[in-house]
Amino acid sequence: MRRTRILTAVLALAAGLLAGTPPALAADSTAKVSLAADTYTWKNARIDGGGFVPGIVFNRKEKNLAYARTDIGGAYRWQESSKTWTPLLDSVGWDDWGHTGVVSLASDSVDPNKVYAAVGTYTNSWDPTNGAVMRSSNRGASWQKTDLPFKLGGNMPGRGMGERLAVDPNKNSVLYLGAPSGKGLWRSTDSGATWSQVTNFPNVGNYQQDPSDTSGYASDNQGIVWVTFDEKTGTSGSATQAIYVGVADLQNSVYRSTDGGATWSRLAGQPTGYLAHKGVLDAVNGYLYLSYSDKGGPYDGGKGQVWRYATATGTWTNISPVAEADTYYGFSGLTVDRQKPGTVMATAYSSWWPDTQIFRSTDSGATWTKAWDYSSYPNRANRYTMDVSSSPWLTWGANPSPPEQSPKLGWMTESLEIDPFNSNRMVYGTGATLYGTENLTNWDSGSQFTIKPMVQGLEETAVQDLASPPSGAPLLSALGDVGGFRHTDLTKVPSMMFTSPNFTTTTSLDFAETNPNTVVRTGNLDSGPHIAFSTDNGANWFAGTDPSGVSGGGTVAAASDGSRFVWSPEGAGVQYTTGFGSSWSASSGIPAGAIVESDRVDAKTFYGFKSGKFYVSTDGGATFTASPATGLPAGDSVRFKALPGVKGDVWLAGGASDGAYGLWHSTNGGTSWTKLANVDQADAIGFGKAATGASYQTLYTSAKIGGVRGIFRSTDKGVSWTRINDDAHQWGWTGAAITGDPRVYGRVYVSTNGRGVIYGDTSDTSGGGGGTDPTDPPDPTPTGSCTVTYKITNQWSGGFQADVQLSNTGSGAWTGWTLGWTFPNAQTISQTWNAESTQTGSAVTAKNVGWNANVAAGSSVGFGFTGSWSGTNGKPTAFKVGDQNCTIA
Repeated sequence: MRRTRILTAVLALAAGLLAGTPPALAADSTAKVSLAADTYTWKNARIDGGGFVPGIVFNRKEKNLAYARTDIGGAYRWQESSKTWTPLLDSVGWDDWGHTGVVSLASDSVDPNKVYAAVGTYTNSWDPTNGAVMRSSNRGASWQKTDLPFKLGGNMPGRGMGERLAVDPNKNSVLYLGAPSGKGLWRSTDSGATWSQVTNFPNVGNYQQDPSDTSGYASDNQGIVWVTFDEKTGTSGSATQAIYVGVADLQNSVYRSTDGGATWSRLAGQPTGYLAHKGVLDAVNGYLYLSYSDKGGPYDGGKGQVWRYATATGTWTNISPVAEADTYYGFSGLTVDRQKPGTVMATAYSSWWPDTQIFRSTDSGATWTKAWDYSSYPNRANRYTMDVSSSPWLTWGANPSPPEQSPKLGWMTESLEIDPFNSNRMVYGTGATLYGTENLTNWDSGSQFTIKPMVQGLEETAVQDLASPPSGAPLLSALGDVGGFRHTDLTKVPSMMFTSPNFTTTTSLDFAETNPNTVVRTGNLDSGPHIAFSTDNGANWFAGTDPSGVSGGGTVAAASDGSRFVWSPEGAGVQYTTGFGSSWSASSGIPAGAIVESDRVDAKTFYGFKSGKFYVSTDGGATFTASPATGLPAGDSVRFKALPGVKGDVWLAGGASDGAYGLWHSTNGGTSWTKLANVDQADAIGFGKAATGASYQTLYTSAKIGGVRGIFRSTDKGVSWTRINDDAHQWGWTGAAITGDPRVYGRVYVSTNGRGVIYGDTSDTSGGGGGTDPTDPPDPTPTGSCTVTYKITNQWSGGFQADVQLSNTGSGAWTGWTLGWTFPNAQTISQTWNAESTQTGSAVTAKNVGWNANVAAGSSVGFGFTGSWSGTNGKPTAFKVGDQNCTIA
């Protein structure tokens, strides 16, 4: 459940991830860096959801245009044709990883092409960068960014309140943003390009979840939490006059301006002792609805109320669905049916047990009905049925006693929206998924409505570890909050996460290299064992026994034949066992908290690392000896792996910018190490199937090479590197784990912190090859035949996005390329990635950038762009590389 994220992923970030974010030391200037480019197709290993969705935003002008925001995993746009979500912030890079946390979204109801996102993950020191407002004029296909002089907290307490960012529905060049940390209310008058503080706004907020928290996480002032316009108080092109603002202040939670933001005052007569989580305005009937809780959420909240404010008369009416004395939760999710404005819905977001509750009124809050009620306690009568067949793991494998049910209606239900164009469609977020219904009005007729996951394409798991065994399932994952999964088919949602036990977060997993049916995993659990074993490749599990003092999962390693295990748990020193962990013995010679791994050939050889020292055991983990090697990273932000099939062949990645940082290789079991001079920084290392003709397995790393951050592949033991991702596919922080697939050349699995497991497949059907030297001068007019694939990947009113793949089908390599074409309908390019483009009239020229100039014979290179169109959007009918006409695929 999402409660664990604060204790696992967040604190792990504070200890480890941040060490990799400041600027790096300069690389060895004498090293020859070889880089090449390859075109990859990137997808998610489907889990569907897996995280908290605190915000859903429907556009009020255009049907079926909707967005969702996540706390650490970016933003998404709804695709009605496929009933899926499209990720919009995959272009966020390593240095700005915090901008994958989205604290608010706003969709422009005047110009639906425009969308805004307020981004930043933490307001304390865990996030090294300030927040920003990102703005898009093509529905999130590409973005421009304005950095703010303060931090934003997409994963902070109070993140389910909102929306903090709002566009004036009459004059869309005007936006407001509510800031946390006492930074006040901010306004833009140029469509989000620049921002200034509204200095006369009277209250910056004062509510802190826990003022005694010295980390700055729970002690942050949650600030200004929502902005709502009364569209009836303005006319098209003129600023809306009545603006309502919610403030995190238990005594003064709602303010209003009646003169377009020139002056502000506290609303008289308002309830006190509560925070207004949401303020939703029904301009037709002149009501501002407010959902209140005594806490900021998204986990906490013990009391709540719902109120209605008459904007014309100033009359307050308590319309709470239940008496305050009967609440053990706060209210947050709040929505109005725009087709039938007297219909209002609210959620009991913090009702953890036995389930969340959803309330519905069709008479402006005078009377309410519940999504479920007791028939005769503990039995329930539900107005709904739940169908989770598309995401069966949402049952958690549970069989609870009444009144609990599985699957649950939800928890942390802070977002709830009725489609403004369709009274039958409602969508709401939980701590694990997005649910929705398309026959909501059955509620009013007395028949049941159907709730299903409405989450495909939205992947929000935080990945801790990955493994791809040589047989059995191609992918095993260790995840935050939902434990982990065994993928037998990457394109399908697994039926269940790992269970027996079901760890809240799996911290480490491993398999026996020569007996892949034997798998071990460790993780966190509020009460219960912290280690589990499988003898059928992770399909079924049984719990091991904890040594005394264990408090967390730590890292674990399986012997190459599965005969023994070494475990470095939290709360206890390193331990070893033969068999399946019925009893454990303390290892000697290695410090507590060391990272442990196994040799992939010798079943009695294990390795460890702690604080700059590498350790080796040759007796099955009973005793370890420190390697004499020096110069390794001093801290513990390190990940290392032993190569399958070769005893003593070990690769180590990690470090920090204030010391040793990079990639090291040992061929003698860690006795000595060679640092790769052509790798500036590296944070994870993995292996995959060797390229055709290569004698060594393919290396994959999340690294900085040649001054460029990315995902890299080497088919020649690190002599040269190919960057295989691009600027549109960066996914923030990718340093937790990486592995190739031992059965499929070029396939790589990449960990993300909130975008799930990404996997990539190469277009290089030749089986790979090394990079080339970018210092060689490029040939501006490559010769030989070529093929072009031009694909429009997204299209909307006035705009589109396209991907172009250029293949070298000749016999010689290109060391530079220029592709030309003419648009048939006067289309205009607005932004290009992975190429440099120029346009004169309808004629376009796209030229390689530095890292993808070299295209071997039989290989391809890809780039993309966004553009504008009107009338029709036909595809070009001819392409040329130099003077050579290309075949169109």
